[in-house]
Amino acid sequence: MNRLILLFSFVLIAVMAKAEKQFTLSSPSGKLQTKIAVGEKITYNILCNGQEVLSPSALSLSLENGEIWGENPKLAGSSTKSISQIIPAHFYRAKELQDVYNVLVLRFKKDWSLEFRAYDDGIAYRFVSNRKKPFTILNENVEYLFPADAVATVPYVRDGGTFDAQFFNSFENTYTTDKISNLDKKRLMFLPLVVEAGNGVKVCITESDLENYPGLYLSTTKGVNQLSGVFAPYPKQTVQGGHNQLQMLVKERENYIAKVDKQRSFPWRMAIVTTSDADLAASNLTYLLAAPSRLDDVSWIKPGKVAWEWWNDWNLDGVDFVTGVNNETYKAYVDFAAEEGIEYVILDEGWAVNLQADLLQVVKEIDLKEIIAYAKSKNVGIILWAGYHAFDRDMENVCRHYSEMGVKGFKVDFMDRDDQEMTAFNYRAAATCAKYKLLLDLHGTHKPAGLNRTYPNTLNFEGVHGLEQMKWSKNTVDQVTYDVTIPFIRQVAGPMDYTQGAMHNTSKGNYYPCYSEPMSQGTRCRQLALYVVLDSPINMLCDAPTNYRREQESADFIAKIPTVWDETIVLDGKMGEYIVTARRQGTTWYIGGMTNWTARDIEVDLSVLKGKGSKLTLFKDGVNAHRIGKDYKLETVQIKNGDKLKIHLAPGGGFAARLE
Repeated sequence: MNRLILLFSFVLIAVMAKAEKQFTLSSPSGKLQTKIAVGEKITYNILCNGQEVLSPSALSLSLENGEIWGENPKLAGSSTKSISQIIPAHFYRAKELQDVYNVLVLRFKKDWSLEFRAYDDGIAYRFVSNRKKPFTILNENVEYLFPADAVATVPYVRDGGTFDAQFFNSFENTYTTDKISNLDKKRLMFLPLVVEAGNGVKVCITESDLENYPGLYLSTTKGVNQLSGVFAPYPKQTVQGGHNQLQMLVKERENYIAKVDKQRSFPWRMAIVTTSDADLAASNLTYLLAAPSRLDDVSWIKPGKVAWEWWNDWNLDGVDFVTGVNNETYKAYVDFAAEEGIEYVILDEGWAVNLQADLLQVVKEIDLKEIIAYAKSKNVGIILWAGYHAFDRDMENVCRHYSEMGVKGFKVDFMDRDDQEMTAFNYRAAATCAKYKLLLDLHGTHKPAGLNRTYPNTLNFEGVHGLEQMKWSKNTVDQVTYDVTIPFIRQVAGPMDYTQGAMHNTSKGNYYPCYSEPMSQGTRCRQLALYVVLDSPINMLCDAPTNYRREQESADFIAKIPTVWDETIVLDGKMGEYIVTARRQGTTWYIGGMTNWTARDIEVDLSVLKGKGSKLTLFKDGVNAHRIGKDYKLETVQIKNGDKLKIHLAPGGGFAARLE
């Protein structure tokens, strides 16, 4: 009897092995490898230099008609190819990028397929539908199963409560680091997030090409060592409300996550895998996987810096008028921008009549045409802030009207969702703005996820716990550590509207929240370094013009730093501890570095930078920066080939340099 059972077991295993098809896809260098199994389910794993960093994880897509793409799939064919090309990178951290990968396409009966790509720094997959008739997606099964109880660094959504309540959030939380088993099972995590897979390998999970599809959240509710996907269901009923009646609040949701009306590909599920933290911060995979630019002409798009009035609460001292939302104040900001060669001034919330959600109603305190004309005479552009609902309800008319008036772009705020309805809005806003040659800064939104490549006029995104939080955050918020974490996590997804540039800088223990005269944690040189370390093609100067004029050396240095680059090199770094980044535009290099609250001595090898720079302008922490955050020293150094730059960073400190 036992022999019969044993024989039956061997036959069953053989049948199962025969039924399951195995595919292996390696990255161009062979560093990464994924093994895809197609049997009763479809699973894939990831190996880095032979080490399994992701265990076999299932994937599937459930349709309303009962079909499940990924369960008992009928394979119709497969194909592979290798790609090696150079692509343009408009208004990004480099002028062009190498796009080198191997691809495997698995085609299944019933008109759907799976595409896997293997890069040397990541593995990605996506579903593709060839169906021409509309259908509805109930859910997508996304799993990340790790070989052990790994340590993860994750951003939770800001508010607790039920998962449904957590779908309304601003994507601005700080990070929690803990073992997967200890993560809060009642709170959703948004992307990107990072898992330490052992032996120095980090896995950054995010997504790209997130068009007209809900964003991916992860939770720990389905198993040990596992992160499982969660999606916001499609809104069924929304009502106007929220911040100044500028949001649409979801009161009821459907039982499905997405509607599909034509042939399409779905977002890329990405695992960026690197053996050094510097390589993680340097990854361009989100951009590479995004849909190419849909704009034939990008010559009208002008990135640059913005003099911003909201963070400093419209504060100007030494003037003979009361500052606020009025012509005199905005002309003063325009004058400052013109003096420093700053490209734009923003009119943040307050220029349109409150509680009306109507961007054609301008407050009586300002003459918008006069401000725009005055700015134009000074070669400064005007950007207008807009609440989401006010912009969405009359988008075409608003864009046409203000484009004809001479406005250069919009900063749209308070979307605070990433269900299918909202991700579709972001693309529609980008396309409409492009039609009228308007820049777009998506504040109050989720991670970029590739939109900046597809619509290059969309220059910036929030989805970050930026400096604006220092107006009200408690002393317990550690912004300094956060600053040396985001280049390895959030910035991997794309540029950030972090809004740096504070001139009131505090050493550890001296910060306190102040709404009208805000300050930063860390040193002055840290604020300067943020302009080099962070990606931000349209970048705010958050402090008041009068504060910058009192700190003219710092203001002049910031004003000259470009916002887009020909080349970027992450020279060194460790997530949560420090980072050093070098960026080149033309023949000039800018180098910026920051540390956490630990003082640090670093050495920068300048020989790795291309060109023959000889004059180095260096801002470094002063000898008393550990006590007085604004203390700094400015040096001009002559550099010879092969020189190394040795710099001491104070606690919460940094440095910024220009090599020309």
